Amino acid sequence: MNETIKSIMSRQTVRQYKNEQIKDDELEIIKKAAIAAPSARNMQPCHIRFIQNKEYLDGMNTDFKEVVGYDTPAYTRWDVNPVYQTAPTLALIFADGEHFMDAGIMVENIAIAAQGIGLGTCIIGSIGALFEDGRAKKWKTLFDIPQSFKFQIAVAIGYPDEKPEPKPRFRDRIKVIK
Repeated sequence: MNETIKSIMSRQTVRQYKNEQIKDDELEIIKKAAIAAPSARNMQPCHIRFIQNKEYLDGMNTDFKEVVGYDTPAYTRWDVNPVYQTAPTLALIFADGEHFMDAGIMVENIAIAAQGIGLGTCIIGSIGALFEDGRAKKWKTLFDIPQSFKFQIAVAIGYPDEKPEPKPRFRDRIKVIK
């Protein structure tokens, strides 16, 4: 197995991270992996913002909890972890219109690249509720995202502070038709 296949096969969702920011050269690798993602007709519609400011992350988490409710389990470990899963870096992907497929390819590139350099990731969709609320304008303005752009997906990135067990995979959902 080559290193790419090993990264794909060993990647697990990480929800607990060390309190240490990723290095600039690691972020540069992840940025390059993101921009290398293919897109339909090479439109490259996705705009990505890497948030590394703890005050912004905590502010987004507070606003997110106000949108979904403090006592509603809107996401995994809601009572313990913030929506960004304690990661020091949160990548937010936006696009002008519906480009979930292109964003999904981009986020997978990020996750596999991060795994390959020893970082953990958690792909997050639930934070999208924040960008469908009246609070979206504040955050889009702060992150220099045009107001018309739609949230696509996010990914938390950092040094893992846990080693999750692999989840079972449903092999019966794959069939080869000849």
